[in-house]
Amino acid sequence: MEIAIYFEGGGDSKDTKAALRQGMHAFLKPLVDLARQHSYHWKTIPCGGRNQTWNAFSDALKTEPGMFNVLLVDSEDKVKGLPRAHLGEQDKWNLQGAQEEQVHLMAQCMETWLVADPEALAEYYDQGFNANALPGRLNLEDEPKSEIHAKLRLATRQTQKSPYHKIKHAGELLKRVKPEKAKTRCSYCERLFKLVETKIQS
Repeated sequence: MEIAIYFEGGGDSKDTKAALRQGMHAFLKPLVDLARQHSYHWKTIPCGGRNQTWNAFSDALKTEPGMFNVLLVDSEDKVKGLPRAHLGEQDKWNLQGAQEEQVHLMAQCMETWLVADPEALAEYYDQGFNANALPGRLNLEDEPKSEIHAKLRLATRQTQKSPYHKIKHAGELLKRVKPEKAKTRCSYCERLFKLVETKIQS
């Protein structure tokens, strides 16, 4: 059995996709390790843009029906209903061929997972990092995507690494962010881990 995570991000080049793949693979390491313990083959696949991610996932559903293929994209907004219904309404994607357990969201964006662990960000950005600028609410999924981005840039603008830039920084940050902290403040992150764990152990 194989598990493949098709996720949004990484830009258009091979190198930038590789950097984000390494970061996401590290973030999902508890699942990767569990999969290997149960003799599952694991693939973490950055697909670039949102529609490219959807297309890659859709193709995999048709061409690799024996695999457990997972779609992972930003919700872009506050989630309305279950993930399949949310994406069907928002993006007009036909997800009838996918099970609910295969469709997952970074709510409202991947950066929500990053700001869930201020200590990891402080370690990476070091001098000049302003943790007080980050969102303080416990449930980060209530924070609008625009605010997550604005506050993350504000927190990092005085650092030597320069303000947060997804292509430049996200891969390295994902290697440092603790999944447990992201799960505590982001219920859809917890859902991803829980449902994939259940699939592996079933």
